[in-house]
Amino acid sequence: MIRSPSPRRLALAGALFATLWLAGCGSSPTAPITQPVPGQLSGATPDPGPATRTVPRASTAANPRDYRKDAARHIYDANKERIYGGKLPALLYAVGTLQVNLDAHGKVLSMHWMRAPKHAPEVIAEIERTVLEASPFPAATQLGRVTWTDTWLWDRGGHFQLDTLSEGQL
Repeated sequence: MIRSPSPRRLALAGALFATLWLAGCGSSPTAPITQPVPGQLSGATPDPGPATRTVPRASTAANPRDYRKDAARHIYDANKERIYGGKLPALLYAVGTLQVNLDAHGKVLSMHWMRAPKHAPEVIAEIERTVLEASPFPAATQLGRVTWTDTWLWDRGGHFQLDTLSEGQL
């Protein structure tokens, strides 16, 4: 079944377009890049990370859009010192949109760049590392497997906001 975009979705797409245009980061939309999680191809499970990591509270989101907030908060909680406080500057260093496929327990299965900031490969690598280090994400108890899509707004100093929780731009 093909659904036409809702007025809210069109408004969000327009706002995202305006943000990207204003960001002036100079990269154009890219072909999809799929990044498998290390160890997945051999059948091994990824390293769970430090033994001190706590399992996040489960998400009760009823749809992927609601799950975005839980995943974004999880990233913010794990990276408090790296979150850009307040409104972002008018010109950002990099903007990228990443889809993260999660299993029912919140473990990262794969990542897919919808729009990679190719002019800043160090940012691509850092975002992917940040996502992997934050795993496991809140388990989507009502959804099972879920795809979390968010836009990363990155400044030159290595601080970021996620579009889902962004405080806007100057």
